[in-house]
Order: sequence, then structure tokens, then C-alpha cells
Amino acid sequence: MTGVQRAAVVLLSLGEQQAAEVLKHMSAKEVQKLGLAMTSVSGVSRESVGKVIDQFVDNLAQPSGLGSGADEYVRAVLVQALGEERASSLIDRILLGRNTSGLDTLKWMEPRAIADLVRNEHPQIIAIVMAHLESDQAAEALKCLPDRVRADVLLRIATLDGIPPNALNELNDVMARQFAGAQNLKSSSVGGVKVAANILNFMDSGQDEMILGTIGEIDNELGVRIRDLMFVFDNLAEIDDRAMQAVLREVPNDKLAVALRGADGKVREKITANMSQRAAEILVEDMEARGPVRLAEVEAAQKEILAMVRKMADAGTIQLAAKAEAFV
Repeated sequence: MTGVQRAAVVLLSLGEQQAAEVLKHMSAKEVQKLGLAMTSVSGVSRESVGKVIDQFVDNLAQPSGLGSGADEYVRAVLVQALGEERASSLIDRILLGRNTSGLDTLKWMEPRAIADLVRNEHPQIIAIVMAHLESDQAAEALKCLPDRVRADVLLRIATLDGIPPNALNELNDVMARQFAGAQNLKSSSVGGVKVAANILNFMDSGQDEMILGTIGEIDNELGVRIRDLMFVFDNLAEIDDRAMQAVLREVPNDKLAVALRGADGKVREKITANMSQRAAEILVEDMEARGPVRLAEVEAAQKEILAMVRKMADAGTIQLAAKAEAFV
């Protein structure tokens, strides 16, 4: 079982009230993942449940080692888990007490609802909102906005370099019209070229190129910088063998078989070269047995694998090609 599935087993064993109390302390994405896992572990045997609970109890029994250096410990753990860039804003909110309740509320909303919320706002406000969301959520919300707005918003996200208090006050006004009890927000550091690139990674094929083309017409150098930071499915052919093997250990074979239907030949060669001969044969047989697959399913599978790859890269488990070049 994966870690998420083990967590789901523990929550299902607790009972409704206790499980609900635990979920209150989790983010929207964590709740969604656990909720999905809880619906998929119904066939787990009593023996497997017992093993999961025993392991959970054993982990709780280990000495915690809590001491006066809790802040430093939290900072180190978050940086190791998320990477310096992604962890920085979360560290600020936890350790410096930043209040972002209004923005956190958005993370529970459907992308279309977020788009409807900001549709009539100034592009700068939309950019600030999108920069605070997870990249995939922001990409889905952008798809619901008019074409003319998308490139303008991505351009503004890429050029964000910290948000002054007056801009956040404007954002807070937007939130206040939808959510009661919002409070003034302090300045925060969000956005940037990397955030814009990550959002574009989750846009549909064709939409990303159209937006990049518009940005390039306005600021060619910025467009090139964003493109350099984007990592698409075909770029998997460029990662080293060790990284590829680590990725393959995490990706389900059925998901891989669908994703490879629309992949470049170099990606297929890279993946099969890092499998055993038998595993590669099974993968090819699976692809052939499936017959035609809808393009939407292929793109969805590729996005899911890419999200996993980026998560592994941010955690330092693997290095993508662009980062590895610094060590040559």
C-alpha cells in the first residue's frame, strides 16, 4: 500500500467523528487525496488492516525528540520535503503567523468557481490569486477565462516579485465580497517565472504555446525564460537513468501504458531501456491490447505522471535535466 492508502486505512479505523477531527487539520488537496483513497481501500483484508494499525502505533511510540528547536526543525523538514522555493511561503505562514485564510479558502473551490469569482477583476488581481493556488488548480481556472486574459495574467505572474501591502489589500477586498470575516493580509512573496512555467505545464496542448507566443510578442526574453523552465512529457527523455528508474517505481504500469500512446519515440526508448526486458514486453503488450485511446485520456495520464515527476524533483528525490546541467 502507498502512504496515502495506509493513512486512509487508519482514518477508516478511527470512526467518523475522530476521522473528521483529523481531516480538519489537513489542506484541501490532502483531504481530496485521502477521500479518494478511502473509497478505494474497501477490499483490504483484516490482516492488512491490522498490519497498518500496528505500524502506525509503532511510529507513535517512537520518541519524538521535541525540544526548543522546533522552529528550526519545522523549517528543515519543510525545505527537505518541498524544496526551498515551494517551502518558503509556507514557512512564513507557519512561523511568522501570516494570515491567508481568504486565499486558503480558494483552494477548496472548483477552478470554474474561482474563475467566476475573479472574471471581472483587474488582471493584476487575477494574477495574484492564481499565483497563490496550486499550479494545476490555477491552470484549470485559467482555462475558464477568456483567451485575451490568459496571456496577460501569465505575463503578470511571471513578473511578480513580491506583493506590496496595497496590492494585497485589493486582493483582500475581492475576498471580502465573497467570504465574511476576512482580515488584512501582510505582504507576501509569490509569483515569478517558475510559477508561470508550472501553471503553463498544466495547460492543454496548444493553449500553452498560444499563451507563450503572446507573451513572447510583448517580452521575448521573458517568454524564453518561461519556456526554459517548462517541463513537458517529452522532456522525460532527457533525465538520467537513475532518475527515470526512480520515476518508474512510482508510476503504475496502466497509467504509463496510456501516457506513452502520445509520446515521442525517444521517451518510449528511454523508459523501456530502464526496465527489465520482461517488464518492457508487458508494457508494449498492454499498449497494443488497449486499442485506440482518446487523446484526452492520454493527456490526462501524461499530466498525472508529470505532476509526480515535479513533486519528486521538488523533494530532491530526482533531478531534472535543467538542474543536472549545473553539475557538469
